[in-house]
Amino acid sequence: MHVRLMLSLALLTVGAATRGLAQDGPRQLNSQPTLPDSVRQAQTAAPARATEPTPQTPAVAEQVPGARPAQPGALPPSTQPTRFRVGLKTGQELKAYEVETKQPLLGRNYLLLDGQQRLELDAIRYYEDETGFYVRTNLPGSSRETTLRRDRTGRIALYSITRTQYNNTGGSPFGYGRYGYGGYGGYPYGGGYRTVKTEYFSKDNGPVQDLNLRNLSVATVDNAGARGLLDQARRSRRAITLSYIGAGGLMAAGLLSSLQGTSQSISPLVYAAPVLLVVPLVLQGKQQQKIKQAIALYNTQ
Repeated sequence: MHVRLMLSLALLTVGAATRGLAQDGPRQLNSQPTLPDSVRQAQTAAPARATEPTPQTPAVAEQVPGARPAQPGALPPSTQPTRFRVGLKTGQELKAYEVETKQPLLGRNYLLLDGQQRLELDAIRYYEDETGFYVRTNLPGSSRETTLRRDRTGRIALYSITRTQYNNTGGSPFGYGRYGYGGYGGYPYGGGYRTVKTEYFSKDNGPVQDLNLRNLSVATVDNAGARGLLDQARRSRRAITLSYIGAGGLMAAGLLSSLQGTSQSISPLVYAAPVLLVVPLVLQGKQQQKIKQAIALYNTQ
């Protein structure tokens, strides 16, 4: 027992001496200072947090106040809220997306704007719709207004009106020409309906005039080139008139010869008359071309 106690006391003495030597010994230059565990853990955690990626904030679309969410497959809104103009005699101009001309069986014609606003034609100066531009004006020698379609713009603007007529007396299938004779087309043999397009013109937005060579010559007096083209058209008109007279003379002579002859054969002059009628058709085409060229030349100079 005493031996065991003595050994324990010896061991305790040696351990205490060893700890005392460790504390009193000098610090080595190549050794790092010892830090507390709490400080060492904080330094280790700080760089770890700095290297963590910053979470990205999701993009948020800008919301327009009062806007409705777009439906799947929906088309974008129209950028052209109006496309037609309607001018009133008061000087006011209206704009509409849809302009309709209504022609009721009873009552007068009128315009309907966007299916809601009704306008009487008497209050309108001009209007547009899907078929073109129209003006309300008086025809030459008339105090009653009518609607004309504008076919060409420029210093000399062209207008026209199209009507459907019926004739039960028959007549020439070739009509009377387009310029200066009030229309084109002709009555078929035996009568029937035909469409007549009558053309007018206006110089520098002045009064509407009949489209004929005489009026055009006065309107283009200040342009030598246009006057020269109209002179050529005038010569074609004389040749057209002479061709019609010649064809009529051949037809009359052929019928008279056939009636006076003893045989039942028809005179060759009767067959020659329709052939001669082809000449006016060719000359009418040339006349129209010259008039168009004269108007285009005047508008470009």
